[in-house]
Amino acid sequence: MSLRHFLSTQDWSREELDDLLVQAAAFKRERLGHALRGKSIALLFFNNSMRTRTSFELGAQQLGGLAIVLSPGRDAWPIEFDIGTVMDGEAEEHIAEVARVLSRYVDLIGVRAFPKFQDWNLDRQDRVLQGFARYAGVPVINLETITHPCQELAHAMAMRERLGELRGRKYVLTWTYHPRALNTAVANSALLIATRMGMDVTLLCPTPEYVLDPRYMDAARQNATENGGALQVSHDIESAYRGAQVVYAKSWGALPYFGRWEQEKPIRDAHRHFIVDEAKMALTDHGLFSHCLPLRRNVKATDAVMDAPYCMAIDEAENRLHVQKAVMATLVAQH
Repeated sequence: MSLRHFLSTQDWSREELDDLLVQAAAFKRERLGHALRGKSIALLFFNNSMRTRTSFELGAQQLGGLAIVLSPGRDAWPIEFDIGTVMDGEAEEHIAEVARVLSRYVDLIGVRAFPKFQDWNLDRQDRVLQGFARYAGVPVINLETITHPCQELAHAMAMRERLGELRGRKYVLTWTYHPRALNTAVANSALLIATRMGMDVTLLCPTPEYVLDPRYMDAARQNATENGGALQVSHDIESAYRGAQVVYAKSWGALPYFGRWEQEKPIRDAHRHFIVDEAKMALTDHGLFSHCLPLRRNVKATDAVMDAPYCMAIDEAENRLHVQKAVMATLVAQH
């Protein structure tokens, strides 16, 4: 049997994703179990984390497993990912050794590694995650790189809890202002999972420069075709919000300015009005609101929106714990 990873939801069938969500709902009803008894996961964080680290550590523990947390370059050796490089710089060891040694110790490996934000053509290769997947002898889980598949599942679970069947529901993924240009990972993933669920998806962003990478736009269009949904891009706030049943907010940097954020800054600064507020939510069809968190209040969304009954951001954050248990349990059972 070939080694199965959880790098992208696009690698898993719709039926398999539905099975993960059913299993996650079961874990939500009964948190403690034995699916990971005697098993362990190494969690490698190349970037900071709060929800991801906490939910994975607790999830492993609640299922009888053990999580080992490592931060390469801080409490573990810096790692080289290029092939054929002369390692005379900062890196002390190569991914070829790191992944294979960890695979002798643990049953699962989780990797969180954000882009370097210098060259999108390089960052979109996702070399850190792909390096682990290439050399590991155990399943690898994407803890967020240029996509965030665990967040996708938690988001889908939260929507299903509130709405039931998602096919045909109007879904708006809206860009919001942030003082810094951020990773596109959650936006990429929101687009993938909403179209995978057959929703009527609108990507709302200030200008064409903020449309996401063609890889994810093309995958989302294919998802929509296969699952009975739709995808469109809009730059008009009022028409996008009108009639929406779900509004999902995220800030991200414009890819044409990748690595040249100061040139993008005037465009970003001119669109602070993309903030999610009560007036915009009033245009929706009793719409739900969510965000992956962390969220800067009164920058991305107002206090009134975050504290409203229709905000499901906390539900979504909780669901990270349950969907990740389902992913870990499934991969261990299949390996």
